[in-house]
Amino acid sequence: MKECTATEATGAVTGGLRIILRLEGLALFAGMTLLYAIWGGSWWVYFILFLMPDISFAAYLSGPRFDAAIYNAMHSYLIPVPLMVAGFGLQAPLLLSVGFIWLAHIGIDRALGYGLKYSTGFAFTHLGRIGKAGLAAPEPNRLPGGS
Repeated sequence: MKECTATEATGAVTGGLRIILRLEGLALFAGMTLLYAIWGGSWWVYFILFLMPDISFAAYLSGPRFDAAIYNAMHSYLIPVPLMVAGFGLQAPLLLSVGFIWLAHIGIDRALGYGLKYSTGFAFTHLGRIGKAGLAAPEPNRLPGGS
């Protein structure tokens, strides 16, 4: 596996570590979707709630710094994991279902390369640049100590 590298401008991970993080996202998506299926949740609810975290894109109307904070809050594990735990502990099927679906959404986003956002703009994520600019980005510099 390649050494870990990061771009100087964004601190985005690249190389083998980026692949591992994206595979973790795929595993999270598959695992949460499977648990939701075993749980017996409604697929209509799944499809409707699956896209709900992306409403945070509307925050870009206020500028990239504010949106990065909102987007990252909606696409981190800090809310859905405690929600899922509360669903288990309180035997609350709705909380549990929302947690499964929310984590599945985060997982597929990470698998597709949509990482947590930097305040420099939508295209800059912890998993690298996204969009046409990301495809044309120059090869990143290695971190000190790398080969």
